[in-house]
Amino acid sequence: MELTLLNLFGGGGEGGSNPWMLVLMFALMGGAMYFFSIRPQRKRQKEEQAMREQLEIGDEITTLGGILGRVVTIKEDSLIIETGADRTRIRILRTAIHTNNTQQEKIEAEREAAQKAQQEERDARIEEMGRNRKKSKRNRDED
Repeated sequence: MELTLLNLFGGGGEGGSNPWMLVLMFALMGGAMYFFSIRPQRKRQKEEQAMREQLEIGDEITTLGGILGRVVTIKEDSLIIETGADRTRIRILRTAIHTNNTQQEKIEAEREAAQKAQQEERDARIEEMGRNRKKSKRNRDED
């Protein structure tokens, strides 16, 4: 009896299916499910929890319900925010916070500063290349 991959995985003509093939298929499906749905969701939850723990007084937030406000008081499991021009105060749970707008603004400002620095560096390189070309052209003309 010759042992080949075809016979090992049930493709041999005996009429029965190999139980190891079924186990392998379930293991592959479980692994794919973990890496494509469970793992990214846990990562997002950890990031959201860290954002909620890093809140400071004065941060502007958006709740899950779409209410915009500024953090006034922080307690263990809740916080008080001021909303609108009349400064209405609302007590909300930490879990009701969707985004920290102040933190988002800081991140965007850092990105813009990094992009500006990269652009300045590119401009400086281009200018240097232009100077080098002029020098080499002068040297060729002198020869």
